[in-house]
Amino acid sequence: MRMLGTQVVGVESGSRTLKDAINEAMRDWVTNVRSTHYLLGSVLGAHPYPTMVRDFQAVIGREAREQILGVEKRLPTHLFACVGGGSNSIGLFYNFFSVTRNVKMIGIEAGGRGGELGEHAARLAAHQGFSGARPASCKELTLTFAERRRPDRHRRIRSPQDSIIPRIGPEHAWLADHRRADIQLFPMRPLSTPRACSPRTEGIIPALESAHAIAGIIERMPKMSKDDLVILNLSGRGDKDMDTYSRLL
Repeated sequence: MRMLGTQVVGVESGSRTLKDAINEAMRDWVTNVRSTHYLLGSVLGAHPYPTMVRDFQAVIGREAREQILGVEKRLPTHLFACVGGGSNSIGLFYNFFSVTRNVKMIGIEAGGRGGELGEHAARLAAHQGFSGARPASCKELTLTFAERRRPDRHRRIRSPQDSIIPRIGPEHAWLADHRRADIQLFPMRPLSTPRACSPRTEGIIPALESAHAIAGIIERMPKMSKDDLVILNLSGRGDKDMDTYSRLL
């Protein structure tokens, strides 16, 4: 980004991860709204960003649908994608769920280290979120700071594991609530799945989020039949996660 002339400002507040960068960017935007504009790459936040990002990312699903019909002469039986910020999965899902209910959509959330709050990034699969409207925002599902037996009355936002955004956008919340998408939890233990499609086979180093989707499909493969046809949406952005891969592998 710097090579292309961008001024990059590091964020020192909070956990110094993606969610903190988003918070600081929005604070700067509302302070300098006449001279700046805010851009978000995930399907969440204030309208029209969830719709804009979905429509841009939907090119992936549209092309995948056209290609699978051209090659296999039929629609897939399953769609697999990670559910981090949500753009990867909604980009694949959108052009299928509006057409037929016969295609099963499976989203994989990060299971992290365990099932306790703060140890994972599951807002849908763990059913530990609450649905609510944030200021100037669409209805989203948010991880809450909760006790084991009852939610915190203040509904404070809980920081998730592995730098994933604590919120998920309105369309994902709707898909999960209406059982249109099957959102599953998968812990990255061990972190062996990146090797499944890395240089030795496909030449792709998947992002950490997408590696969860690979792990999910590998786990589910023994339960599938030979007639099942699967599309896996994979973002090859593993360069950003090399520090994590090298440390844990």
